[in-house]
Amino acid sequence: MKKILLIEDDEVLRENTTELLELSNYQVYNAENGKVGIKVAKEIIPDIIVCDIMMPELDGYGVLEALTNNDITKHIPFIFLSAKTERKDVRKGMDLGADDYITKPFTEDELISAIESRIAKASILKERREEKNETEEEEEIRSLNDLKNYFDDNGETFYFPKDTIIYKEGNNSNYIYLIISGLIKCHKLDEQGKQLTTALYKEDDLFGYTSFTQNLAYQESATAIQKTELVGLSKKALTSVLNKNHKVTLELIELLTGDLAVVKDQLLQMAYSSVSKKTASTILKFAEKLNRKPEEQIKISRIDLASVAGIATETLIRTMSNFKKQGIIEIEGRTIRILDINKLQEMC
Repeated sequence: MKKILLIEDDEVLRENTTELLELSNYQVYNAENGKVGIKVAKEIIPDIIVCDIMMPELDGYGVLEALTNNDITKHIPFIFLSAKTERKDVRKGMDLGADDYITKPFTEDELISAIESRIAKASILKERREEKNETEEEEEIRSLNDLKNYFDDNGETFYFPKDTIIYKEGNNSNYIYLIISGLIKCHKLDEQGKQLTTALYKEDDLFGYTSFTQNLAYQESATAIQKTELVGLSKKALTSVLNKNHKVTLELIELLTGDLAVVKDQLLQMAYSSVSKKTASTILKFAEKLNRKPEEQIKISRIDLASVAGIATETLIRTMSNFKKQGIIEIEGRTIRILDINKLQEMC
């Protein structure tokens, strides 16, 4: 049974969260403030620590700093709980070395999911620390999946709220990104100022690469369609890895080639396909990127749908209304549900 240390000065929240975690088969230890939390952590060495930020005497930042500076506790996964949602507060916590940041109020699924993933990651990293030195780890980067793990372990974490610009066309391309969660669209503006979405990227996708040898600016802009967590690796660090692992370089070239093929298909569709085909294809594409089953809802803005389809927003709305009348989709506000996936696929 995994041990969790919960550090929370709000008695009601502490008791409710403890009960929730115990029902999920965790052994929970409590601390009512930061000083007690540090003492308990050193005594029991929990598998993970969940800690409030705003506490008297010693806040959560102080707890994390103290535990990080201790050889015995520095590798324990640490999750912040806080009602503070400003990006600077999240950034401060992550810069200090926290593994995750959950805002209050939170759901049971959010908390349990964060705990499970961080414990699993800590277990993997512990095995690596015990079995291999840093040089051996570098030599193990032999596939694209290994490269993504390298991103996760060595990159810088970034958080972007929905509709936030990650980078703009013309910005210096310092980072290549791996998507931990969320959905990204890359887009350009034509001479009339009309936005064209050039690519969609989902969880576990890499994006943001321009050139690995030259200091080229980004050729397009990138925006978070959903709340997004990214891991960024500097171009210099990635180049160093690729120079030592030629097989990974070849896989990355394959990835780039695949992206070019997708862009070409999109251009052909925009040039020659009917409005119905463009709309049907775009709905299916978003369902795929969001990992939605046909019976599940897709919540996406009409502007984003039109941008990917390469048609005017008004045209998209009229076409979707026709789909609704034919019983192909169901529309409620911004939410779309596919009712007849076969008809959409036939149109494509």
